[in-house]
Amino acid sequence: MPLIGLFLYFPEDKSEYLPAAITMGVFTILAIFAFRYIVKLSKKEQGQVDDLIKQANEKKDSE
Repeated sequence: MPLIGLFLYFPEDKSEYLPAAITMGVFTILAIFAFRYIVKLSKKEQGQVDDLIKQANEKKDSE
């Protein structure tokens, strides 16, 4: 028996897959929301950096 065969388990009763599917769905949805939040936060910070660069350039040009 190969070593990987020790870790595989395929239940006869397919209803045992339901809790795993629900858990995977919940974590997938949470991961999508987390990713979207990080992208949104990154765009906000990029706007702040662009404003700081603009201010620095204006200050440099006025000198």
